[in-house]
Amino acid sequence: MSGQDIGKAFSHDRVINEIFVMRPFTMVAMSAAAQDIRFCRSADGTRIAYAIHGSGPALVLDACWLSHLQYDWQSPVWRHYLTELGRFATVIRFDERGHGLSDRDLADFSPAARLADLEAVVDDAGLERFALMAMAQGGPISIEYVARHPERVTRLLLYGSYASALGNATDDEKQLDAAFEALIKVGWERPTPEFRRVFTYQMIPGATEEQMRWLDELQREAVTADIAVASRQQRKLADASELLARLELPTLVLHALEDHMNPFHEARYLASHIRGARLVALESSNHILLEDEPAWPVFVREVEQFVTADRGASPPAGPGLELLTNREREVLELAGRGLDNEAIATELTLSVRTVERHLQNVYLKLGLQGKNARAAALAILLGGR
Repeated sequence: MSGQDIGKAFSHDRVINEIFVMRPFTMVAMSAAAQDIRFCRSADGTRIAYAIHGSGPALVLDACWLSHLQYDWQSPVWRHYLTELGRFATVIRFDERGHGLSDRDLADFSPAARLADLEAVVDDAGLERFALMAMAQGGPISIEYVARHPERVTRLLLYGSYASALGNATDDEKQLDAAFEALIKVGWERPTPEFRRVFTYQMIPGATEEQMRWLDELQREAVTADIAVASRQQRKLADASELLARLELPTLVLHALEDHMNPFHEARYLASHIRGARLVALESSNHILLEDEPAWPVFVREVEQFVTADRGASPPAGPGLELLTNREREVLELAGRGLDNEAIATELTLSVRTVERHLQNVYLKLGLQGKNARAAALAILLGGR
């Protein structure tokens, strides 16, 4: 489905037309054709937009709060998640009701409605067995889905998430949540981002200004202020704490130690109440891990090993190449086509400095140094094919 087709499908959605007609972003790193965007009907008739990309075992991502399937596809904050996960899994993700490309004009954001949305996406995609990753507020809904449909979920991942929206929150955290809601009401849709920047900083305090600007804008693009408030209020009703003891499947809990949005104690609670769950503490303060921070390759490695464990995935050929991240491999591939660092930066919508940093990481992982490191790395790449 092209950008124009999507815009026509939702005449009420100003955002979609802006992204494809007015906005200066270009889809260089990931073409629109690389993801298959579809729509299904939830139990109450709400249209839910979902997308499929990648190859490998099925991995369903339960929607995080701020998402826009097409806008995320080109973002410097989410793009690395999509490329890396799609490298080893068939990724199915969707826009929460009221958000992104899904129907916007709604009043019901209850846990029951959100569970029905997840069920509708899974059924429409024709999935019989799949791994399920709950991101942030997707935790309670994913946990309930597993409890209701244990025969369909092979593995459960809980990333930056929780079992109960406010059930384990401290008094300070509850007061902060109330303050956030007030900020949404007065500042969410203002043309300047100072109010939205509060949320941006909570999610990615370690980000560059460019990344923060992108997330500032995503907030307006993904959802209106009224829907943001309504969905947050009903999200507080979600509580799957009593279901944790019923889960009988491999479970991986990943959480940033200094997460400002969902505190790390939520991860401890999840891991200690799900039988056999493994907890991975990520050395980061970012709720959304950024591509250049040390915690990112840890996250990718843990998720890949967990998701592909059943099929026994084999690493890429070539000495040391299995150590490279997808982005590092991508940079090296472009260098192998004769592109210099500036051309690689243009191709991948990165800064030249970021390209240089990726190449330095490649040389380090391959045990190379000196003026011939680039040529030696390319020789290893070509030899591994």
